[in-house]
Amino acid sequence: MPVSLSAEVADLIADPTAAKVLVTTDEDGTPHAVATDFLEIAGDGTILYLEPLESSASNRNLVRSIWYDRRVAIALKGADGRSVQIKGRPVRTHVAGPVFQRHYVDFQERHGDIDLAAVWVIRPEAVHDEDFGRAKAHEEATRPFFRHLDRIAKQPEAAR
Repeated sequence: MPVSLSAEVADLIADPTAAKVLVTTDEDGTPHAVATDFLEIAGDGTILYLEPLESSASNRNLVRSIWYDRRVAIALKGADGRSVQIKGRPVRTHVAGPVFQRHYVDFQERHGDIDLAAVWVIRPEAVHDEDFGRAKAHEEATRPFFRHLDRIAKQPEAAR
């Protein structure tokens, strides 16, 4: 089921300093992760992945994702430590036509004489906050038995 991306997540995708990783799977289900600067948000809230290489493993895997209804993941990490994971489904690709042409012209203006193989449309289905500090605090508050015994032994008696 599609989800809306928050302004914070959209800002991370648009942030040129944020780390962005697209994860697809091959025919055997083996993950393939690629760091990319070629993500953007479309006006309808979908995520666009601009693929410059026809022969890339990501491009092949995205085709397979559409054929076999497989999900992909996008990991984002901002310079300030914000970290999220988006899970979604590729739902369309543009390889010609007005959408492709608009992105092709913009892509070449930004990156020089580089081809654009496809504009992939990914529908976000889930967004997970991956902030380590919040996850650690949540785990310690809700699952005290996950704490290793050596850490418990080091705590003052009053905190046990």
